[in-house]
Formats: sequence, structure tokens, C-alpha cells
Amino acid sequence: MPQQEIKNFSITELENFLKEKNIASFRAKQIFKWVYLKQTDSFEDMTDLSKDFRKEAQTLFVNKRLEIKKISHSQKDGSKKFLFCLEDNNHIESVLIPEKDHFTLCISTQAGCRQNCKFCMTAKGGLKRNLSTSEIVSQIRDIQKYILDQNEDESKRLSNIVFMGMGEPLDNYDNVLRAIKIITDQDFGLKISRRRVTVSTSGLIPQIERLGKDAAIALAVSLNAVSDELRSELMPVNKRYPLKELLLALKNYPLPKREKITFEYILIKNINDSLEDAKKLALLLKGVKAKINLIPFNPHPGSDFKRPEKNTIEKFGKFLLDRGYTVIVRWSKGDDIGAACGQLSAEENSGEK
Repeated sequence: MPQQEIKNFSITELENFLKEKNIASFRAKQIFKWVYLKQTDSFEDMTDLSKDFRKEAQTLFVNKRLEIKKISHSQKDGSKKFLFCLEDNNHIESVLIPEKDHFTLCISTQAGCRQNCKFCMTAKGGLKRNLSTSEIVSQIRDIQKYILDQNEDESKRLSNIVFMGMGEPLDNYDNVLRAIKIITDQDFGLKISRRRVTVSTSGLIPQIERLGKDAAIALAVSLNAVSDELRSELMPVNKRYPLKELLLALKNYPLPKREKITFEYILIKNINDSLEDAKKLALLLKGVKAKINLIPFNPHPGSDFKRPEKNTIEKFGKFLLDRGYTVIVRWSKGDDIGAACGQLSAEENSGEK
């Protein structure tokens, strides 16, 4: 039987796997502590396991790191973009963002993406494959270790995770859900608070409904248009799950008290940035517990879209603020290091540097 990557297991799955091998299930919790809390790579170093079991574990499991191909440092805001090379030579990206008192990490869930959103760099290459649970979790685990090894600001810790990198998280539902369980395990996993984990989606309604039942985490929806006609043009997913159906599903999404769904709205010059668009957006979100992230489009090679002028962005945001919405303008982090998600990966795969 081939060795299995230990980080593909949830703790319950590992307990069941060990039981089938006639191994005490409590070993699963011991292993998880070593892998996630102590950042240990070698089973030989897991000293509270018996010598015999350590040898057996090495025949059953592997515990690998991702290969860091490149780290790009932003001189403008301090963000760092990690380009990882996977074992099959696909590439994914994660972005470490320094905040006032913590770090936020934006992680990928697929190599490529099948949603074909017209403004997205990742979509241009199509979907290569889903990431495994291990490949999702390893982005966090490995960058946690990087922060420790680099003696980053000790007053900050990696506390916020956003599933907003390459791919559509809910299109890789089972692996993402398993990763969330490991990430938010406060006893044996990565100890990230559920309140600080956000999954972003283009609007896959069946999976949104499942997520509301399976995981009490924050939800962000990439909206980007206020009519079905324009949204279907920008985001083909809208042809399957149009706005009326999507908004109904979001109204029914179970939210803790005082929590809101984040709506991401990429502002594209002369496409969706008029005051008329702002008026329609305010009406569209009426009755939804909503906060709005306005994201000025981040130009990238091969796209004809442009970023609106600053005063256009400010007027759009003020209109929504005046109607009682929570509005934040999210300027792209690290736009001096290939900030368009998928850009470094596309360059690597095409041979461009």
C-alpha cells in the first residue's frame, strides 16, 4: 500500500484509519499535535510515540512541505507573494498580508479555475486540477513556519485566513471543508478561529447551502454586477445561478449575530462603476446582512479592462455609505509584485519572467 500524505486526513479520518490497522486511535491526536502545533516533519522526531509505532508511521505516511519556487516582496505595503511548485509541476500562489496587529493569508484551492470570469488572470489557463486537502493546509502550515524562521514581527501572528486565491473554493468542496476542519481545530489543528476564516465564492448556490450547514465560517461573494445580463457576461456562473436565486440563498445563509456576508465588487472603468450601478447595488442588497468590499480593478497583461479614477471610486462608495451600508475600498495588496491572482503562476507556466 502506498504511503499516504498525513495532512489529507481530518483527525476523525485518521483515527478511523489507525483503527483499521489495529493501532490505538489516540495516536491520531498525538500525530496532529506534532504536525500542526509543533511543525514537525519527521515521524522519527515525534518522541511521545513508541519507537515501533514511529517506524510503522514512516511506512504508512509521508509529511511533506510544499516547494517554494519564489517569494516576491512588495516594497509598497509589505505583502509577500509565495509561488509554490506542486509535485506535478503545477503552480499555485498564496499572499501573506501584514495588517496592523496580525497577518492575513490568502490561499489557493485549485490549480487554475473553471469559472472563466472575464476579469480574472487565473481563469485564462482554465482548470488544471483541484488541490488536495494537504496542499491547501500546507500553504498555511508552511507559511506559519516561514514567519517563525524569518523572525517576522513577533507581536503579529497569522490569525486570518481567506480562501480568495487561485480557484473557486466551493468547486473543490470536500477538500476545502476538510481543510477548514483542520485549520479551525483548536486542540490539535492550526488553531485559527472560525470567525477569522472566510471562504469566497463566485456564487455556487448548492455548495453555499451546504457550507451554511457544514461550517460556521464567514462567507464572501464575488458579485461585480447588478444585472443578470452584465454579470453573465463577466461571470458565466451567473447563467446557472442568476442573481435572484443567489440573493435568496444568501438571505437564508445562517449567520452568527452581528456577522454579515461580504460582497466583493470589482470596480471596472465604464463597465460597472456608475452612480446608477451604485443605486442598483443598494437596492439589490436590501434585506441581506451585507458589507461591501469595493475592489478597484487591478490591471494585468492580456486584459482590456481599466481601473476607474479615484474620484469615481469615492463617489460610488459614498453613495452606498449614505444608504447605511458598511463599505470598504480594498486596494490590491502587492500590486508591484504581480498582484493579479494567478499572474506569477501564468508566467512560470508560459516561461515568461
